[in-house]
Amino acid sequence: MYSTLLPLHSLFRWLVLLSLLFAIYRAFTGWKGQKQFTKLDNFIRHTTATIVHIQMLLGLVLYFISPMVEYFLANLPEAMHEREIRFFGMEHITIMIIAVVVITMGSAKSKRKVDDLEKFKTMAIWFSIGLFLILTSIPWEFSPLTSRPHFRGF
Repeated sequence: MYSTLLPLHSLFRWLVLLSLLFAIYRAFTGWKGQKQFTKLDNFIRHTTATIVHIQMLLGLVLYFISPMVEYFLANLPEAMHEREIRFFGMEHITIMIIAVVVITMGSAKSKRKVDDLEKFKTMAIWFSIGLFLILTSIPWEFSPLTSRPHFRGF
């Protein structure tokens, strides 16, 4: 199961990033262009939050079956001094959960706003903060924290 979920989680991140970028683009252009918040914008808001939640569920399952995390939890004092182990055992999951909470809050707050510009503004700000958090915690190939390939094969 681990060997299937890991590439799926890695591949699904691109859908998360693309949906967030598109939702943020729509939110900023709607906000700055003083446009009407349409059913399409609401669909994009909802779909983006759903995609982020699916990715979180994949990540949580991976967290609990990962041999690296198992080592981290079993050898906590030593593992805290190993950058890659600490990143996946503690830092990655913590920042990603915070990002999901931020995006969820932004989606919920945007949904409840009455004014169209406030909907766009709320979505733009909260989704942008969530995207920033996600970008800082993805194990990019060029990351000084830990390095993983951009695409994993199944």
